[in-house]
Amino acid sequence: MASTVRRARKRSGGSFSRRTNRLVTEAEAADLPAEARVPLDLLAQQFRDTKTRIDAITADLRRSAEADETARRLQAMPGIGPITASVLAATLPDVSAFRSARDLPAWLGLTPKPHSSGGKERLGSISKMGNRYIRRLLYLGAMGVISTRKRADPGEDWLGRMLAKKPLKVVAIALANRMARQVWAMLRTGESWRVA
Repeated sequence: MASTVRRARKRSGGSFSRRTNRLVTEAEAADLPAEARVPLDLLAQQFRDTKTRIDAITADLRRSAEADETARRLQAMPGIGPITASVLAATLPDVSAFRSARDLPAWLGLTPKPHSSGGKERLGSISKMGNRYIRRLLYLGAMGVISTRKRADPGEDWLGRMLAKKPLKVVAIALANRMARQVWAMLRTGESWRVA
């Protein structure tokens, strides 16, 4: 089943809208009864309308992210695009409320839950406290950075070493945690992003 889905994805190529447009054109060219064509045309028109609305909202988000100075600075960091930057600029509280950079990822739920006793430290999965949407956006941005890095040479820096010895999703959460700490520093100091 999974290999069939992979082959179908490879054959269909490109983006979701191109695949959907291809399916709609094939369905229109197919010899379908009129009873089947009417609901299909209705669904195709709903898809086109929804796609147009999504494109308009995305363009508005990009314009507002470019207009906002904080969001524009945040977009300079790899893995943070206009949507993530807008959400971070709009929803994060004043970062001076956090004593250190480690407090922001903990507030977002990007730190491991401790299960320690008797002096033996055991760290579990992430706590998942805080804003789920921001946590998901940072995770997806981290996955984008990782996939870009894996296509090229992984390198010998922190991320390259982590990718060599840890599972992919663990590295993505660690990178999202690190990105949150960098966001804290950028918002606290007012500086732009720079490579550490």
